[in-house]
Amino acid sequence: MTLVPSSTRLPCGNRVLDLAHTHVMGILNVTPDSFSDGGRFSQLDAALRHAEAMVAAGATLIDVGGESTRPGARAVSPLEELERVAPIVERIHRELDVIISVDTSTPAVMRETARLGAGLINDVRSLRRDGALDAAAATGLPVCLMHMLGEPGDMQDNPHYDDVTSEVGAFLAERMASCAAVGIAAERIILDPGFGFAKNLQHNLSLFKHMEALHALGRPLLVGVSRKSMIGQALNRPVGERLHGGLALAALAVVKGARILRVHDVAETVDVVRMITAVESAE
Repeated sequence: MTLVPSSTRLPCGNRVLDLAHTHVMGILNVTPDSFSDGGRFSQLDAALRHAEAMVAAGATLIDVGGESTRPGARAVSPLEELERVAPIVERIHRELDVIISVDTSTPAVMRETARLGAGLINDVRSLRRDGALDAAAATGLPVCLMHMLGEPGDMQDNPHYDDVTSEVGAFLAERMASCAAVGIAAERIILDPGFGFAKNLQHNLSLFKHMEALHALGRPLLVGVSRKSMIGQALNRPVGERLHGGLALAALAVVKGARILRVHDVAETVDVVRMITAVESAE
C-alpha cells in the first residue's frame, strides 16, 4: 500500500481515509421518521443490502443514523437509538469493506458502536450533549462537528445571523477548542457547516457561496445537502425531485474543496466526483 502524506491520512478505527481527494458518504437512516427515506431501511437485512449497494456504487463511508434530526423530529431514548443502530454497525463491520460513520449525539451510542467497529462519530450537536465530549474522546475515533443552533425541534423557528459564514466559523472554532480540552486533537476533526440546520434559504445559499472561508479552520469539510429543503425552495421541487439540484451542489462543493459529500444518491454523486477528478487531473 502506498502511503499518502500524514496530513491527509485520517485513521478511522481499523481503516484509513485518504483526505487528499473527495469521498462520497452514503446515508443509511435506520429510523422510522427520516424526512427522505423514513422506515425503508429499518429492518436489518434491508439496511445491510442498501449499505452493500452504496459501497458497490462507490461510497467509501456509510453514515448510520438512528435518530431523525429533521425539523420537528421527536427525541428517542438512548436505548431505542442503540437498538436501532448497533446491530447494523456490527453487521456492516463484519461483512463490508467500508468506513462506518455513526450519526449520533448520544454518549452511550458513541461508546458501544466504536466497540462494534464504527470508524467515525458524526454529531449534528457537535458533542454538546452531557457526556458526549468525554465519550468521543474515549473512543479514540475521529469526529465530525456540525454547526446547529438549538435542537432539531426548534432550530427552524426564527434563525438569525449578522454574518452567517463568520458565525458558523466561530461556532466550529469554539467546538474545536472544547474538543482540544478533552484530548481530541485537531487532526481527528472534520467540520460540517450544517446546511439546513437552523438556517433559512438565504442563509444556506450565502454559506454555500462563501464556504471556502471555513478552510481557514484548517480541517476537512463535510457537506450534506442531499434532497434538503434548500434545493426544494430554490427550485420548487418536492423531495423526490431534488436529485439534479443536489448534484449541482455536489459539484460546487467539490470545486470549493469539500472532502466528504454526505448523500442519498451515491452512484450519481460518485460520477460527479470522478468526472471533476478526470478534468482536474488532465494535462
